[in-house]
Amino acid sequence: MARPLYFALILLSLIWGGSFFFIKILLPDYGPWAIAFLRSAFGLATISAVMLILRKPFGFRSIPWLPMAVMALVNTAIPWAFIGFSETRLTSGMASVLNATTPLWTLAVGVLFFRAAAGRRQWLGMGIAFIGIIILLGVSPSSIISVDGIGFACMLAATLCYAVGSHLSKKLSEGLSMYQVTFGTLLCAMLGSGVMAAATEGVSLAPLASPATLGAVIGLGVFGSGFAYILFYFMVQKGSPQFATTVTYLVPASAIIWGFTLLHEPISWRLVAGLVFILGGVYLANKSGARTARLSKAA
Repeated sequence: MARPLYFALILLSLIWGGSFFFIKILLPDYGPWAIAFLRSAFGLATISAVMLILRKPFGFRSIPWLPMAVMALVNTAIPWAFIGFSETRLTSGMASVLNATTPLWTLAVGVLFFRAAAGRRQWLGMGIAFIGIIILLGVSPSSIISVDGIGFACMLAATLCYAVGSHLSKKLSEGLSMYQVTFGTLLCAMLGSGVMAAATEGVSLAPLASPATLGAVIGLGVFGSGFAYILFYFMVQKGSPQFATTVTYLVPASAIIWGFTLLHEPISWRLVAGLVFILGGVYLANKSGARTARLSKAA
């Protein structure tokens, strides 16, 4: 993997490190679908502004809108709503641990349904990285047993959606720029989540008068959706869906780093040990994954 891909991976993990925290802030005022709508709406405004400033073509006629809508719902709107609902029943830490199963689902879905190549070292790397997540957050059998079942199921459903959606986005993005894919994804996600929010929850702009609420929406929408999705689709196009979703392994560590930087929270031995496992596992998985892909092409 090229260095720009690893730089994008680290930068995206830092951006998404605060996502679960922002969602917790918004839940008292908004339901899961409303949060998904606001997030995609602010993200859409951001990518539109970026494309206008950089003079990137929107290419409305070149975008296959029906497949784009399906991919946006599967990879964005639906999992965002699932995550929002799960955080009404789970801690943000547990939600981030379950979210970190995304690369494993992505690898399995790719092998089973998208003819993706995977070697033993790639599976081993994924497993080592996931062990790092467990060490990082101090997950124990007792903490897993006490987890709310519905919240647990919704979080895993979100990760499965991400796994399927990332592979769909790889196929869909052929012939489109990462800007066009981001624009189409957020537009369709905004429309889909907006319809669901209007039908089931309602959306009020009054809570945005609070600086904390507005800041959380900006964090989720402008940075966590607009800029973040440009980075995500860059990694999907230039790397692979499996590589792009490994960002979820780094997100919990990034959240802890933000806590240390902004809130002066102490860094424990778990952070150091967990990061060693996570970074080692991600490197092993993607190094062996790239080698497997080259061998499959040569064959």
